[in-house]
Amino acid sequence: MSAIITTIGLNKQFRLGGQTIKALDDINVEIEQGQFVVIMGTSGSGKSTLLYSMTGLDTPTSGQVIVAGHALDRIDQQTLAHLRGQMIGFIFQGFYLVPTMTAQENVMLVGTFARHDRTFRYQRSAALLSALQMGERMDHRPNQLSGGQQQRVAIARALYNDPPIIVGDEPTGALDSATGTIIMRLLRRLCTQEGKTVLIVTHDPDMARYADRVIRLQDGRIVQDKLRPIRVPKPTITEPLNEPTT
Repeated sequence: MSAIITTIGLNKQFRLGGQTIKALDDINVEIEQGQFVVIMGTSGSGKSTLLYSMTGLDTPTSGQVIVAGHALDRIDQQTLAHLRGQMIGFIFQGFYLVPTMTAQENVMLVGTFARHDRTFRYQRSAALLSALQMGERMDHRPNQLSGGQQQRVAIARALYNDPPIIVGDEPTGALDSATGTIIMRLLRRLCTQEGKTVLIVTHDPDMARYADRVIRLQDGRIVQDKLRPIRVPKPTITEPLNEPTT
């Protein structure tokens, strides 16, 4: 394997109440292509700051981030935006779906920004939603979907451009534990079956069991970086993703 994301001497500082806070302190890490990596730490440990810096959503105070051979500090904002759009699919705790659009229209929106023709957008979004077992919900708006279903729509949107990297900031944080398990197994499937690099920030220690590697942060520094055996069965591509019943 080769590194798809590399950080070199990454630092992030900000001023708060007259004090300088180190959100990241000399972070050096390589994320291998095809790994499922979970970043953990207490609130304020710097885990989300690290995720955003590694994916170009935030700018470090010093140091370097290299994504698929591209040094982020050496490219302009337009090129950076294009790189993010093609290389990285983002999933957040808040689903950030447009409430007036259907599930399919929310996924198609990515293709609109990419200037794809409507036929391709329709076919691509339908294929993704069907693969995520949302084929019968494509015409539903977000308020007609459960939390887990909304997150599947968000995942379909993240996968629209077929990016090699999928990142999530607390992607199960707004879900109950049973639905969160479904989402994590889906992300594990994307890694196992499709070779996606999955990078997840979470405070939930139970989510670490899906990972190939766990990175723990404390006060902006890496205090543990451990490869580990997966403690859940590797899902098959035909495994159902049923919502929990109540």
